[in-house]
Amino acid sequence: MPNSPLAPDVIVLAGGRASRMGGVDKPGLVVGGRSMLETALAAVAPLGRTVVVGPPRPDLGTHILQTREPEPGSGPVAAVAAGITTLGAGPAAHIVILAADLPFLTDTAISELLRHRADFDAVFAADSSGRPQYLIGVWRTESLVARLRELETVINQPMKALVPLRTNIVTLPGVDDCDTPGEIDAARAAFDTPANGVRGGAGPTRPGPPADPDPIPLDRARDILRDRLTRLPERPAELRRVRGAALAAPLVAGEALPRFDVSAMDGYAVAGDGPWNLRADIGFAGGRRPDGLHPGEAVRIATGAQVPEGTTRVLRDEFTRTDTVRLYRLPDAPLRSDIRRRGEDRAPGDEIAAAGTPVTTALVSAAAAVEVTTAAVRGPVRTRIVMTGDEIRSSGPLQAGQTRDSIGPILPDLLAAHGVPVIDQVHLRDTAHGFDEVLATATDCDLLVVVGATGGGAADQLRGALDRCAGHLLVPRLALRPGGSTVVAELLSATTVLGLPGNPYAAIATMLALVPAIVDGRTGAPARRRATGPLRNAAEISGPVARIVPARYSDDGGWIGDPAIRTAHLGGIVDRDGLVVVAPGARDDDSVEFIPLP
Repeated sequence: MPNSPLAPDVIVLAGGRASRMGGVDKPGLVVGGRSMLETALAAVAPLGRTVVVGPPRPDLGTHILQTREPEPGSGPVAAVAAGITTLGAGPAAHIVILAADLPFLTDTAISELLRHRADFDAVFAADSSGRPQYLIGVWRTESLVARLRELETVINQPMKALVPLRTNIVTLPGVDDCDTPGEIDAARAAFDTPANGVRGGAGPTRPGPPADPDPIPLDRARDILRDRLTRLPERPAELRRVRGAALAAPLVAGEALPRFDVSAMDGYAVAGDGPWNLRADIGFAGGRRPDGLHPGEAVRIATGAQVPEGTTRVLRDEFTRTDTVRLYRLPDAPLRSDIRRRGEDRAPGDEIAAAGTPVTTALVSAAAAVEVTTAAVRGPVRTRIVMTGDEIRSSGPLQAGQTRDSIGPILPDLLAAHGVPVIDQVHLRDTAHGFDEVLATATDCDLLVVVGATGGGAADQLRGALDRCAGHLLVPRLALRPGGSTVVAELLSATTVLGLPGNPYAAIATMLALVPAIVDGRTGAPARRRATGPLRNAAEISGPVARIVPARYSDDGGWIGDPAIRTAHLGGIVDRDGLVVVAPGARDDDSVEFIPLP
């Protein structure tokens, strides 16, 4: 399929309501190591121009055109019409139209459709049962455009309304779509099955991520979470209420900054060359604009006040002297004007922040300054905390064998410092199937943080529950001490499960190391910059696997880490500035990652 001017154009439908999936962003669901949208785009990569119809997706390459239906969720025909419009004048003779819910689709299937297109207005794939898939097809552009024009409306029309008379149906493997959580479950299981065929006859397997039962390094775990977690759906929101979310589209200025010419300093607005006759009125920020100046006039003005018409410059106070009625510029004063001109900081339409930028206090302020208070965002990542263990008690007197919950009370504060709001916190007793209900009802949160139950002991039930509910394991274990039993999975509802060790220090350390990557993966934010520097006593700390230990600032720069740490409590981080991740075999003064304590 050569990429040439004669290659077909492509329209990928990546919107819709996904009502049978609970409204999740179905094209963003990860199956076989990549999202279903990525699978669709890979299958048509060698073809011509490609339009993705659906919510803005900042992670797509700039060569991918993006648009939306006239009304989000208004049906495939409306999406096709929007894609045709975006292609504009001079589309290719043929257009490939695909849905973004085909986890087994390959470029081979597309090649077969193109090979059978001669003498037909459209050729469609059929699954192994012979059922036509009208959202896997190659259309003659002229016929498709004519069919669209014949419709009274494109809103909420089925694809069958477009199907022409001269069609061809080609039975192909790997063209089954996924419309329900059960079908997503089966598709993921098929990729995880180490057989030569796909379970259930769905089609041939495509190489997915290799099975990795061994613990994986921290950096690799972070990359997996950023790349493979399902993106949260975009939504409009008031920016000041969604700190911790990320922009789903670029944020542009709604108004100029400044909105008008203003004084940059306390001083005098003057017209012409001095000395100047000093008027009695004064210009205040937010007050009435002074009347226009005539040549030879000056008026007192405050910082931020709108300069009067006719102003040639603003002289700051320290460059002037007055004798009550006259204003003079000091002889040695520099020739400058302290005026901020309309739009010199931002013009209407200027980009304030790129798609994926986290919503921070600074972003809220920068947006408000240009009259923008709402935007399309993903997130924030709403979280439920589950504390486990019969022996844990949060309040009241301790009974025999019980211990105080020393981390449950602080987890909401630590998560909030990363822009992660906690919607509730529960305590789960040690029972054989207690997690089954917890996981089944986790559809109202984006992240489930579980403390304890991640090891292999008699009371450690989380892994078994994840297996029973077909949770997709992303990080089975970490090559990190402490924190090796950490597990991260994604449920069919797209909720992320972060299972932390039960020991307080191990739980806090691994949570601080992984939560930023989880937030980035769910919201589409780019990888964050990390603080690195020399660890003065790295050789004393390093071991056969990476270690994460408390550290304090060193007087000569860098950090000094704690060689020994007790994980049963958080006493070791008292009077410490953060944590350091020390690689195996590190030597003194080697550069390490520093994770500041909130």
